[in-house]
Amino acid sequence: MSRKPYPSDLSDIEWFLLAVLIPAAKAGGRPRSVCMREILNAIFYVLRSGCAWRLLPHDFPAWQTVYGYFRMWRKEGLWEQMNAALRESVRVQAGREAEPSAGIIDSQSVKTTETKGERGYDANKHVTGRKRHILVDVMGLLLVVLVHKADIQERAGAKLLLQRAVTKGCARLCLIWADGGYKGIEFKQWVWKLAGWLFEVVKRPDGSKGFVVLARRWVVERTFGWFGRSRRLSKDYEQLPATSEAMIYAVMVRLMLKRLAQQPAIWV
Repeated sequence: MSRKPYPSDLSDIEWFLLAVLIPAAKAGGRPRSVCMREILNAIFYVLRSGCAWRLLPHDFPAWQTVYGYFRMWRKEGLWEQMNAALRESVRVQAGREAEPSAGIIDSQSVKTTETKGERGYDANKHVTGRKRHILVDVMGLLLVVLVHKADIQERAGAKLLLQRAVTKGCARLCLIWADGGYKGIEFKQWVWKLAGWLFEVVKRPDGSKGFVVLARRWVVERTFGWFGRSRRLSKDYEQLPATSEAMIYAVMVRLMLKRLAQQPAIWV
């Protein structure tokens, strides 16, 4: 790499860990000439800095090429696959089972821009835009994400998210925690019928006032805080919710690579 590094660039060990998850070039046609490490560096630069694709610095590959790979990997589900593979590694590194047995669900309402695409008004948060509905493990690592209009209520959005979670596996999952927005015996029964999962609402202590750190619920709030480190997620700038979901998976991929690289002896 002949250019000066950016803070968002992959280190050698991070690239070593991620390179095995990058698909090989397709047979036939023009041979691949672009550096895949630089493609990923450019994508992570967009996420971290919040710049538009067309505003990528010229020492990266052409923005059309960078965006082309991001879009292709989104359509192929590669960002989600990389998130799942690295999540297992981080959990094993922490001395846990590769697959989680418990998770936490919550949503985050974010504003959209003038970019066309679906949006709605969240009357509770007074936000016009979209909701990021996520399911995370007890370490705050992402299991599933669903982006939808902000006017869809918590339980309705959770049903869509958990239906997606069933299709993604989550073989060991048996318990899900949530906040009061998901309360209701009918919803608990629906979750049990869906996949045999227990659903528990974590309530505020009686008599508590102001901000209170609640067991389990703080984990998913911290994950939303991690999203805030990437300026591209400060709002939903994307036309398609699927693109927003891919960016969230990519942000988590970058975060987990940094964690894994802190103990390279385990993986090298």
